[in-house]
Amino acid sequence: MAQNKDTANSQDTRNIIEVRDFNFAYGNSQALFDVNMDIKEKEVTAFIGPSGCGKSTFLRCFNRMNDLIDIARITGGSVKINGIDIYGKEIDVIELRKHVGMVFQKSNPFPKSIYDNIAYGLRIQGIKNKSTLDDVVEECLRGAALWDEVKDRLHESALGMSGGQQQRLCIARALAVKPEILLMDEPCSALDPIATAKVEELIHSLKKEYTIVIVTHNMQQAARVSDRTAFFYLGKLIEYDVTDTIFMNPNNEQTEAYVSGRFG
Repeated sequence: MAQNKDTANSQDTRNIIEVRDFNFAYGNSQALFDVNMDIKEKEVTAFIGPSGCGKSTFLRCFNRMNDLIDIARITGGSVKINGIDIYGKEIDVIELRKHVGMVFQKSNPFPKSIYDNIAYGLRIQGIKNKSTLDDVVEECLRGAALWDEVKDRLHESALGMSGGQQQRLCIARALAVKPEILLMDEPCSALDPIATAKVEELIHSLKKEYTIVIVTHNMQQAARVSDRTAFFYLGKLIEYDVTDTIFMNPNNEQTEAYVSGRFG
């Protein structure tokens, strides 16, 4: 895990996400309690914890995906990205989601060609120039380490790709609209070890350009890919620190019990 230390110990990396006293509920059921966290630019931050601890709910707060759930509501606090409160009344949620991309647990390619999956978001924005689209499609597929595998079948259905390729395609699709932040909710849970390794390599390379926040049940994965790790339990942020500290020398007994496998 030595590769994490240079980035994670750098003091000059700016905070891109700042969360203060954040509370969130589904109806009358409180899901998150008084969460405070700063997420640094161009690092990988992992959220770990047992099922139902609030980590995916918290992740979806960063691009307001929870807005799609009728009973979901903020009950206090703030989330700021680049200093702007993303729950302010003036916020354009569609614009927010251009800046904060999302990759889901189950790969969800559109029932279109590989090419059209990548070009879709650009066309929605009104970009029609074929040369521009061609360039972005290639750039994003290269960015997702897919170009060499699919360059000869760009106009075939994305649904014919393997599961691991589909997940990397979804990452490429998210990159096409040039987000600053990439959220990943259990991106490898449905993949075999070889495909998982490819996605992990990709995450490590992408942090040169993007801030990445990943939810994972796989603690070994968190240890491998992240610079910082946050441990959640029952809706509370128990501990948040440099990944090496969380796994080697945690300050909290609950964290130590979880990462050592005594519960969860």
